Amino acid sequence: QVQLVESGGGLVQTGDSLRLSCEASGRTLASRTMAWFRQAPGKERDLVAAITWSGERTSYADSVKGRFTISRDSAKNTVYLQMNSPKPDDTAIYYCAASIWDGLVAPKRYDYWGRGTQVTVSS
Repeated sequence: QVQLVESGGGLVQTGDSLRLSCEASGRTLASRTMAWFRQAPGKERDLVAAITWSGERTSYADSVKGRFTISRDSAKNTVYLQMNSPKPDDTAIYYCAASIWDGLVAPKRYDYWGRGTQVTVSS
């Protein structure tokens, strides 16, 4: 089992920056590809960004490209989401997820999930 704990959410204004963190514990070797998802009220949970085991490959939703950056520190078993120039549409609960597969896998291939952290962006 892998446990994922998110932190860093909160209330920010448009144009501010925010960094989310997700620390993995337990069988961390099983958390190869890591990702951030988000779910806004009344909407489905969508993939925001993903990063492979080595950190060499990343992917982003079109809506966040150029504004958000995903990274990982394997020594700390932590993945980050740097959110620059957030917009009100970015308001959502952000979830960290891990897949036992290495690669930019489909959303259904994520095996472990955190409980989420709320991000609210005011205009």
